[in-house]
Amino acid sequence: MTVLEAHRDSLGQALDGTPSSLIGSSAEFKAVLEAVGTVGPADCAVLLRGETGTGKEVIARAIHEGSPRRQQRFLAVNCAAIPEALLESELFGYERGAFTGAMASRIGRFQAADRGTLFLDEIGDLPLELQPKLLRAIQEQEFERLGSSQTTRVDVRIVAATNQNIEQMVADRQFRSDLYYRLNVFPIKLPPLRKRADDIPLLVEHFLRAFACRQGKSIKHVPDDVMSAIVKYDWPGNIRELQNFIERSVLLTTGPELRAPIADLSHQAVPNCTSRTLADANRRHIMEALRETSWVVGGPNGAAAKLGLKRTTLIKKMRNLGIFKEKTKASVRPSTPYRNRTPVEATFEATGHHCAE
Repeated sequence: MTVLEAHRDSLGQALDGTPSSLIGSSAEFKAVLEAVGTVGPADCAVLLRGETGTGKEVIARAIHEGSPRRQQRFLAVNCAAIPEALLESELFGYERGAFTGAMASRIGRFQAADRGTLFLDEIGDLPLELQPKLLRAIQEQEFERLGSSQTTRVDVRIVAATNQNIEQMVADRQFRSDLYYRLNVFPIKLPPLRKRADDIPLLVEHFLRAFACRQGKSIKHVPDDVMSAIVKYDWPGNIRELQNFIERSVLLTTGPELRAPIADLSHQAVPNCTSRTLADANRRHIMEALRETSWVVGGPNGAAAKLGLKRTTLIKKMRNLGIFKEKTKASVRPSTPYRNRTPVEATFEATGHHCAE
């Protein structure tokens, strides 16, 4: 039995989300498992691609478990969840007195993951100004903590993940091409749950057993009409949404047969809708506001005010969603050389929008 197979067999005993993405027998998912088995021992960088909720962190853990580093630490960092001002210190650490409030030295995630695996989730949200330092840390396996001139050397494997169109971000100069190529050594595309319909009954049974056990309930059966509705639903939130739905269903169930709120699925299901993901819906909503304000972002009559967002928040969302105004000949102006541009200049050039003060 391989390490990956042993890891997969043990997943049914957990409930932290880890098992769900390694349960399935569809051809699409078998291809993912085959890729994981191939790249696990290779000790190279891996870039996981897929929609939100498809289990990218779980696959990253499986890669780690199938590698020679499996006895060492696996650490995860969500680049979108940490404020930009703190992300550098979180990744690389800092020395005492490096900034206000730094009362003691602290190691970063890179150093903490030495000899292990570091998972960089939502890598597309990494600030442009931090990308050169990350590139050096990955390529040279060395960096300096904030406030220190001493170089720290590490041995860390990188697995990164994103649900964004990184290639478009590179074309728009929102993401460095050299960092992209360094991360994209072995890409793995995770299929959305709607492309794994054959796996849904297996996932339902797994979540049902797990949540029923947690709640101390004995639920033995899923009615055919309930299972049919679950399988037919599009699941835009993928495995995470299915997991939450089954948990809610277990809480509502008082007998041996699962009582699921399938009406919630029937009014949400939009099989012919072109907006398959939350990102698509957000993109469309922001685009409507921008058109209504003639692409003015800031100011009392700008798109940010209309959407109830801060100007900087809207600019970041536009950058992350790949929203930019189509340039006309009259609007084209000389651009600042790439390496001399500030992140704000890069964002504004990529989006092509105006900012009213």
